[in-house]
Amino acid sequence: MSSTASGVQHGRGSATASRPGWRWRPGADDRRIAQLALPALGALAAEPLYVLADTAIVGHLGVSPLAALALAGGAISSVVGLFSFLTFGSTTMVGRLFAIGERDAAGHLGRQAALLASAIGVILALIGIAAAPAAIHLFGGHGQVGRFAVRYMRIAALGFPCALIALASQGYLRGVARLRMPLLVLFAANLINLALELWFVDKLKWGIAGSAWGTVIAQLSMATAFIIVLARAPSTGPLIDLTALRSLASTGAQILARSATLSGAFLLASVLLAHVGSASLAAHQIAFQLWFFLALALSALAIAAQVLVSHHVAIGDIDRARQLAQRTMIWSFIFGCWFAFALFAAAHVLPELFTHSPPVINRARAVWPIFALMQPFNALAFVLDGILLGAGDTRFCMCAMAAAGAIGFAPLAILSTLLGWGIIGIWLALFGLIVARLVLYMARFHGATWADH
Repeated sequence: MSSTASGVQHGRGSATASRPGWRWRPGADDRRIAQLALPALGALAAEPLYVLADTAIVGHLGVSPLAALALAGGAISSVVGLFSFLTFGSTTMVGRLFAIGERDAAGHLGRQAALLASAIGVILALIGIAAAPAAIHLFGGHGQVGRFAVRYMRIAALGFPCALIALASQGYLRGVARLRMPLLVLFAANLINLALELWFVDKLKWGIAGSAWGTVIAQLSMATAFIIVLARAPSTGPLIDLTALRSLASTGAQILARSATLSGAFLLASVLLAHVGSASLAAHQIAFQLWFFLALALSALAIAAQVLVSHHVAIGDIDRARQLAQRTMIWSFIFGCWFAFALFAAAHVLPELFTHSPPVINRARAVWPIFALMQPFNALAFVLDGILLGAGDTRFCMCAMAAAGAIGFAPLAILSTLLGWGIIGIWLALFGLIVARLVLYMARFHGATWADH
């Protein structure tokens, strides 16, 4: 029996487990959270290393290739982010089946999620290859920057099916509390990616195309490993189960809409900065990729919360679910503050790791205080997202994110564009989005209906 499954049973039998509150009781709860969060941290931190490696390697090719990567890489990351419902939706659904002992049903649902992911991925790849020139032109890519961006996007689009299969597979593995397996697969894939990129770009001199090919091949190896894991999972049911697919799609549609707002905000930020100048756009690429890296790292506790909440809600222990949720919120805030401190301390070092261009470094340092101060707010917003998704409160997450975009991001983004605030104004708008989302989530969590799903 997994540590999480046994933890659910322990929680029900504990004399104090059902009492809600913020009491600090060191011991078993912290170990349970850590057993889920630590391997999730490694797996999440490994995911954006693909693009971070791209950024570091391509950044030394010049400002134009780095600006092109900002457009193409940002578009690709946004598209993949939109389909994160393949992970989050299946985590909760698989987790509930696993908690009540339906292992075969959980495995079957995991395979259906991978099947749905592969179909969506093929469609996205075809669209990405065909629409790359129009998309890059729409996002403000012109001249040499535009040509580099189209080249990168057309190659990288081939990896969409593999990337989405990996997302779905991770959802299944999180639901059954096997978080070490994704860590191992992603770590190996990142080593392959780094080795291939250095070879293709530095040795073979393929330029930005070599960076894209390295990532695609690494994603293929990652998807192959996950398919092998799913093939070995216990499962009963038909190869194609329309009922299961519809259930995944229904839950996923709400999570997709929620993700679209966040991804769309960062994509719109890239588009707006493309009209400001290459230096601001390249600086935004550096800040965004580091933000994304830290966001996924902070989401480790959100994953732990989602798994634990989904298991305890499934067995009807709502008080225990709330108690564990509150514990993860405390830890998340602590780590968010630590990340903010670390970013302030490294403000004069980190930008230079990605580029030697003085204008780009200047713009990156200008936006750095905003970027750093966002981290504690990010941490709480992410963990609350995991808590609400674990409880199945996906509709509220969708509505709250849309409202945050409307009241937190849009007004500041418009004002920044009209007044010429440049990258500083755009990142203030992104900060507003996170704060508005956090306020809405906190209000929901302190209500009485967040777990009634």
